Amino acid sequence: MAEYPPKLRRLLKRIGAIADRQERIQLLIDLSKRYRRVSEEIARPPYGDEHKVPACESQAYVFPVPNGDGSLAFHFAVDNPQGISAMAMAAVLGDTLSGVPLEQVAAVPTEIVYELFGKELSMGKNMGLMGMVGMVTGYARERLAEKT
Repeated sequence: MAEYPPKLRRLLKRIGAIADRQERIQLLIDLSKRYRRVSEEIARPPYGDEHKVPACESQAYVFPVPNGDGSLAFHFAVDNPQGISAMAMAAVLGDTLSGVPLEQVAAVPTEIVYELFGKELSMGKNMGLMGMVGMVTGYARERLAEKT
């Protein structure tokens, strides 16, 4: 396993230890229940296309908010109420990458989608979930570039 930020590494290790497919699916459903829609103080619908995740079937949006320490807090909107995998990914990214040093966030590969969800999802779902990871890491890279 690559060197991930500590909370993400622990979650991936936990999920990776689950051999039973149904148990893994249940854990991801449970994670999706931790999803919280972006507050209206941060963003109000209709959300701008600059925050829309490309290729995401669930109409997901990512909103980075600067923290006082230079890190970012990541907030999400998933407009499809059936978008359980997108909601789970939003909860994972928000919980494990918010407040993390930008260099660590920027280094997270989009392939964590496979470590979290396995290889059973459709290509369309994988593309959308990878797009969510790519937007989060892209915001971190942009913020790093602003600092130099």
